[in-house]
Amino acid sequence: MAQQPAVWQMVKEAIAHLGGTATYGAIRDFIKDKYGAANESTMTCQIISCSVNHPTRVHYTPNQKPRLCDSQYDFLFHMGRGKVELYDPDVHGRWQIRRDEYGKLVVAQPDLISEESPTEVFDEADGFLFPLESHLRDFIAANLDSIKLHNVALRLYEDSSGHDGVEYPTDVGRIDILAQASNGDLVVFELKLSKGPDRAVGQALRYMGWVSKHLAVGKKVSGVIVALEIDEKLKYAVSLVPNITLFEYKLRFDLNQVSLG
Repeated sequence: MAQQPAVWQMVKEAIAHLGGTATYGAIRDFIKDKYGAANESTMTCQIISCSVNHPTRVHYTPNQKPRLCDSQYDFLFHMGRGKVELYDPDVHGRWQIRRDEYGKLVVAQPDLISEESPTEVFDEADGFLFPLESHLRDFIAANLDSIKLHNVALRLYEDSSGHDGVEYPTDVGRIDILAQASNGDLVVFELKLSKGPDRAVGQALRYMGWVSKHLAVGKKVSGVIVALEIDEKLKYAVSLVPNITLFEYKLRFDLNQVSLG
């Protein structure tokens, strides 16, 4: 009897067979159908281990040393909400495993370290920062119903194929979040971990132009740039683009002693 492939190889085969994008459950089902009984926990761990941007992949053996994500184990990109797709550096950017300032292994994008360090986790003045842009993205996506743009409620956009607005794919790149207002208008979210550079306006406009051409169907398209800090350059840039709104995020992490009395 031929020896079964390693579980990570089964995962790679499954994602290719499923068209390059799949939920964890669909990958596990494919493996079970083809190879028989398999441990669900092991399959899930291998999906996480092979996802270049998953923050907990550093707990698995192939990822316990600093390295660039260009090995045989780096073929998935975590899209959030239990879904992955084939990793493409030209689309998702380059990723690496590195040590942060405390010596802890983290996943990071080397192109962003100098400007928007994904390893920065706490600052006394500013409070908690999201260690990865994907965390900020997932937080906003999960709380869209509490965000109002010009007093209009928002929800995640979902197209006819069932693809939601998180990391929405376009011909010009992936939109961080594509939302839809209660009146049907579409909203493009561009997210920045720390300071919002003025070039974020160009990025937002590029996605807004694509959405206007391919999805809007007579509805208005606006943009939102979210950053920890909005600097003066970005304010000047947006001052001439009335359909882009700026938001700053701020979270704080407080410990309060609990009385036993």
